[in-house]
Amino acid sequence: MVTAVVGANWGDEGKGKITDMLANQADIVIRFQGGANAGHTIVNDYGKFALHTMPSGAFHPNIMNIIGNGVAFDVQKFLGELDTLTSRGVPAPNIMISDRVQVMMPYHVLFDTLEEARLAGKSFGSTKSGIAPFYSDKYAKIGWQINEFYQDDDVLREKIARIAEIKDVMLVHLYHAEPLDQEALLATIKDWREKVRPYLGNVAEYLEQAIRDGKNILLEGQLGTMKDPDHGIYPMVTSSSPLAAYGAIGAGIPPYAIEKIVVVTKAYSSAVGAGEFVSEIFGEEADLLRNNGGDGGEYGATTGRPRRVGWYDCVASKYGCRLQGATDVAFTVLDALGYLDEIPVCVGYEIDGQVTTEFPVTKELPKAKPVLKVLPGWKCDIRGIRRFEDLPQAAQDYVNFIEQQIGYPITMVSNGPSRDDIIYRKPAI
Repeated sequence: MVTAVVGANWGDEGKGKITDMLANQADIVIRFQGGANAGHTIVNDYGKFALHTMPSGAFHPNIMNIIGNGVAFDVQKFLGELDTLTSRGVPAPNIMISDRVQVMMPYHVLFDTLEEARLAGKSFGSTKSGIAPFYSDKYAKIGWQINEFYQDDDVLREKIARIAEIKDVMLVHLYHAEPLDQEALLATIKDWREKVRPYLGNVAEYLEQAIRDGKNILLEGQLGTMKDPDHGIYPMVTSSSPLAAYGAIGAGIPPYAIEKIVVVTKAYSSAVGAGEFVSEIFGEEADLLRNNGGDGGEYGATTGRPRRVGWYDCVASKYGCRLQGATDVAFTVLDALGYLDEIPVCVGYEIDGQVTTEFPVTKELPKAKPVLKVLPGWKCDIRGIRRFEDLPQAAQDYVNFIEQQIGYPITMVSNGPSRDDIIYRKPAI
């Protein structure tokens, strides 16, 4: 079976934990899109880790961890993460990198940083990880598939010169920066290709056989529906599709092979970066939620910057689950709300005096005001509870209410950061 684990919202929903947990039954875990611009936080017996390039199956010694062709592959960060894992006592993971993956080049990060600075107050809230320039080059056909690194020096120099001819115009005349150092780029390519050579493989061929053999395969998505460039809050989106359907493309498998889609959504809302966020809260109310949320607070796994937070948004989540094609919903960080006497939930958007429960196109979002329904809180610590029926009634009611609002079955409830803090439940709908 192939199972996709993806996000319903703006990212940061807790997908890393769910993937790490489901990996107990998996043979293969695949990162199929995105790059090091977002991280998955995982807490296990080895400690707390923020993974940015490594698949979340890296802590399971019997799993093959694959970086698929749809990923923006940052060689330096991959090597750094691998060293971090092994230096902290994690057994060296089994890794395969697609020989068709495209490589994040140093100038992609440079351009991302320069452009965000140029845009200033009108920036897209980039993590400056090079994602937009990388994907721009990929579709302009001036990117680097990793197999191209293994060519003669004269071929590499020719391509570097062709790329520099384009890039230097922008660097010098738009950003007033130095032109690319072509010899340094060649040296970087030759260094990187030797370090990653042992991990390269024909992923599509490997997965075809794995599917024939009945292996359990997990597709691990980054970010969430609202950051999809087609269906999200464009232009404040990422540059690759975080939808489960793209998993077939980014891994090289047939779309009908994806039989189960676990869509992760958090018990409140959070987001990193710019863009409309209807249920967002501010001030002391936001600080309390931010500091009680997550594992040690709502701060970006990549940047460390405070995440924007808000109440649970049923409108956005219903839309997110629909676009992902949810067969199961994993509801995370329920324990974080235990400090609240009452818990508001966004059940609709008021736009121009009319209330809608359908997520609108981006141009309507600045006018949208959240329609809130307030539910009672449970005012206690629920970590350690393993059966849904043993949760306080108010916590059960909260989950059941949201399940009815979004219209998709909540089959897993996470009530703590560790792999074991999970409740499996029979959905009410």
